[in-house]
Amino acid sequence: MATHEGTTIAFAITSPIERADLPGLFARVCRLLADGATLALCDVSNACADAVTVDALARLQLAARRSGCQVRLLNAPAELRTLVAFMGLRDVLPE
Repeated sequence: MATHEGTTIAFAITSPIERADLPGLFARVCRLLADGATLALCDVSNACADAVTVDALARLQLAARRSGCQVRLLNAPAELRTLVAFMGLRDVLPE
């Protein structure tokens, strides 16, 4: 997906996500961010509320911030929002 500087990109994270999937997921999203997007909308409506998912989202946010971008969660299930808050990452992974 090509983007232009200052644009928004969108992608979805679906579950289950295994720890072994994290490097590939990270690499794919970094390629999307490489074109200079400033906002990344991440649909998590089909993501499980588990530690691996939250870890993946936090890593993606870190990569995005390093690229001058911010990830915002879309359609987060209540269970995932609760887990993110419990882990102290509500400000890191905003909706």
